[in-house]
Amino acid sequence: MRKNLSVAVPLLDRLNSALTQGKEDNDRQFVTALGRGLVILAAFEHEEALSHQKLCQMTTLPKATITRLIHTLMTLGFLRTTEHGQYQLGSSAVRLSATAWSRHDMVSSAEPLLRQFASSNEVSVNLATEVEGEMRYHACCRSPARLSVNLQVGSAVPVARTAIGRAFYAASSQARQAVILSNLQELLSTEDYNLAQSALSEATEHYRLHGYTISDGEFSTDILAVAVGVYDVATGQYTYSLNASVPSANWKSDDYAAMIVPKLQALAEKIGSGV
Repeated sequence: MRKNLSVAVPLLDRLNSALTQGKEDNDRQFVTALGRGLVILAAFEHEEALSHQKLCQMTTLPKATITRLIHTLMTLGFLRTTEHGQYQLGSSAVRLSATAWSRHDMVSSAEPLLRQFASSNEVSVNLATEVEGEMRYHACCRSPARLSVNLQVGSAVPVARTAIGRAFYAASSQARQAVILSNLQELLSTEDYNLAQSALSEATEHYRLHGYTISDGEFSTDILAVAVGVYDVATGQYTYSLNASVPSANWKSDDYAAMIVPKLQALAEKIGSGV
């Protein structure tokens, strides 16, 4: 497992420092209540879910203040409760982060690499991340070949039936996998959820053995796709996944994987490292 090579001050520490500085400077323009609410959200930077007690410990804010802030953030959709009574980021926070990620420097720097890759290999190549049980596309470069499904930035596809979704799940930490499964459980029927869980389990084992995932006609009957995770050295996490797809009539799946996977892995390495 690769380690985070960057030395970055945690967001929670930065915000707490700003709160302290604002108080010391007697800054009348600084809204302390807003700052405290953002401190609560910052506590989730590296945590999937937190209890009320843990939030008190991490933020050092008074218990009663935490209670009021949580209520406000839940009312506005920035937090939600889990089945175990903990708190995690809600849909409003996810929407904002998805918008921010679409403008992330990694995405911007990836786009010319994707265009070059798509052109030189005659494939469609896309970068995506999981948002509320779906894979949201952040960068897309189409193949010259006609495909029945032409996705654009902002498009969403299923996690379990696509190579790009399976790769993201397979590369994610166990904690993130649990969140993805929870999102799917809310989104799908019991039958579809069980099928998705089985497909993701098989894909994870395939990824462990071979370093990629594959979808051959499962999302769209004429599309053959393989995908890999993208490790972001700036955050120390797998924040995206990357796929390459072609018309399934043109290739046998094993031959296609043998040809494209090493190239796709090299591309993912370049994108994640910011080279």
